[in-house]
Amino acid sequence: MRFDRLGHTCVVGLQWGDEGKGKVVDVLVEHYDAVVRFSGGANAGHTIVAHGRKFALHQLPSGVLRDHVMSLIGCGAVIDPAVLLGEIESLRSRGVDIGDRLRISDRCQLVFPYHRRQDVLAERIAPAGGKIGTTSRGIGPCYADKVSRRWGIRLGELYRPDRLRERLASIISHKNAYLAALYDDRDPFDAARVTREYLEFAEQLRPYVCDVAAELSGLLASGKRVLFEGAQGSLLDIDHGTYPFVTSSTTTAGGVACGAGVPPTVLDSVVGVVKAYTTRVGEGPMPTELKGAIGQTIRERGHEFGTTTGRARRCGWFDAVATGYAAMVSGPRVLALMHLDTLSGFDELKLCVGYRHGGKTLNRLPAEAYTLSEVEPVYETLPGWREDVGKCRSWGDLPAAARAYVEEIGKRVGAPVGLVSVGPDRAQTIIVEEPA
Repeated sequence: MRFDRLGHTCVVGLQWGDEGKGKVVDVLVEHYDAVVRFSGGANAGHTIVAHGRKFALHQLPSGVLRDHVMSLIGCGAVIDPAVLLGEIESLRSRGVDIGDRLRISDRCQLVFPYHRRQDVLAERIAPAGGKIGTTSRGIGPCYADKVSRRWGIRLGELYRPDRLRERLASIISHKNAYLAALYDDRDPFDAARVTREYLEFAEQLRPYVCDVAAELSGLLASGKRVLFEGAQGSLLDIDHGTYPFVTSSTTTAGGVACGAGVPPTVLDSVVGVVKAYTTRVGEGPMPTELKGAIGQTIRERGHEFGTTTGRARRCGWFDAVATGYAAMVSGPRVLALMHLDTLSGFDELKLCVGYRHGGKTLNRLPAEAYTLSEVEPVYETLPGWREDVGKCRSWGDLPAAARAYVEEIGKRVGAPVGLVSVGPDRAQTIIVEEPA
């Protein structure tokens, strides 16, 4: 697959997140001049392993490890200044200085301490079955304040100190009353203290803040190639995911235009990222979840623990119905299939190709999460393989059963596989010359 010929491309996850988008961006970005994060916040966790060194990125685009790449955060993302600045400093301490290669939209909404506390308290008092399974990073409450129009504060507003003091005084008065009344929280926030803290953040972030939409327009006009990096997965999309067990932003390829500030016609290609099996963190239905020994084996082999939270991920067989629906919405031209090495050693593998519900077979993801929680998966069984594929570097190196499994996933999802990952390191990547 000639990834260098895809043009302006969006890398998007087609499952419930944690698919390996960070590695895919890191592999493809050598062909691009800029990487743009267009949604999500510090709830995202993209892991990159290069030359034996592991980097966990939460807010920074995955292009920051490449010296020639401009990294941009669009207005569709939300920013927690403390987390972002800590991430920048952590990279600097490890010899990665982003210099002047970072740009952050002045239209990004800001996460405040009261957002994080509200996130925790809301989950704490949720009734049985009512928990969403958030990362407790304040992302949902921040997006809620954004769409309310009354309580959201954007990054650019930090550079109007008098206005900021006035707004935070009003907002925090409201938040203190809200948290006390709804959650019996009796530890009020000090508006003056929060204002001072965020004005300090403002000075540290000042070199990076700009109109990202205008910056992107200039890059595009000058012929630069742009890679758009999605956060979370399409099945967590606020509109198309398994609502209400979703995130609070648009995670599909459709989020690029609004979240980055570019015309929809800019996007030439979509690369859909999938794991060779299915995982999910937190609450919500997952039809193929394996709660026994097989699921535990996949979890241990795949090191399936959240980059952001450290929580153990739920593991199960590949769900071609849910993933196929996500592909229908985002329209990938090609798939990147991750963690194929994790499945080495199984005598047989299963693919979910339908759902049984109420005496009927469903071939499409139902809109209602409660319906999805009631379905029984319909499986197709394929031969497994015993060989360790971690050292394979070409399509022909893979065992025949592994190639057949990859090809079947491509057929079921509706897009060919052009990249196969057989380990965490950048070098453990197979570019399929002819899409599988």
